Amino acid sequence: MGFFERLKQGLSKTSSNIANGLDSVFGDYSQVDDDFFEELEEVLIMADVGMKATDEILSRMKERVREEHLHRPEEVRQALVETISEQIRPSEGAYDFIDSKAVLLVIGVNGVGKTTSIGKLAMNYKNAGKKVILAAADTFRAAAIEQLEVWAERAGVDIVSKPEGSDPAAVIYDAVQAFESRKADILICDTAGRLHNKKNLMEELGKINRILERSLPDAKKEVLLVLDATTGQNAISQAREFASVCEPTGIILTKMDGSAKGGIVIAISSEFDIPVKYIGVGEHAEDLQEFDPQAFMQAIFHESLQ
Repeated sequence: MGFFERLKQGLSKTSSNIANGLDSVFGDYSQVDDDFFEELEEVLIMADVGMKATDEILSRMKERVREEHLHRPEEVRQALVETISEQIRPSEGAYDFIDSKAVLLVIGVNGVGKTTSIGKLAMNYKNAGKKVILAAADTFRAAAIEQLEVWAERAGVDIVSKPEGSDPAAVIYDAVQAFESRKADILICDTAGRLHNKKNLMEELGKINRILERSLPDAKKEVLLVLDATTGQNAISQAREFASVCEPTGIILTKMDGSAKGGIVIAISSEFDIPVKYIGVGEHAEDLQEFDPQAFMQAIFHESLQ
């Protein structure tokens, strides 16, 4: 089964929520009026698109209806798909770091699939011909270090680690030295997966960033926040918390294959102006892929973008 088919299968619950709801709205109304938009609003909110994103989408839709003189609901459907697609599309150059000397700082709470996502990225980059080094800087959880070591062996990439309880910044420092001496292409850093003390987390990320800025000033920097799609609006809360202590440049959405809340992609893009860069739809490395808005929209709405 190809990635698109796995994506389509993984998003089947979301598709059922959204597509069926839209079919009902577009089928029940003969004209575009306030009642039509109220029904449309309910469908989007029920699919976990969120209030902010829904308000923005409907505002743009009403503007298009006025400007393009759309009168029939069927005329609005393609415009809706295009409007949402524009909102979730990563900016041009969103993946330029892959072809540069790059450092990826991966953050997220425990249980969202952070360490597994790092392993999958490492394997995918390695298969693309990149020399990858992993830094096991989540030193507060022994299982995270062991799990990353397993992924490093599986992917055939180097890993820098220290015993549980070590200073995470010291791990990053050693990893940077290895990155430079071994002339690697991509350094992926795991970080502590906790938010119970934002002050400590901010200080820790600050120390790590200072080491990276001082030691690798010319490297492209990415801060990837891992979120579990199945948690819906709770993922939004996590994103808000992390955004208050650092500046994520992209989102990795995991467990899309088990979620009925695929609308979270739209909500996150709207709420934080942070692009979803990777989505996961399964257990294997190839099941974590760059986010493709067109494939995502087609999987949900069963319509291709024109």
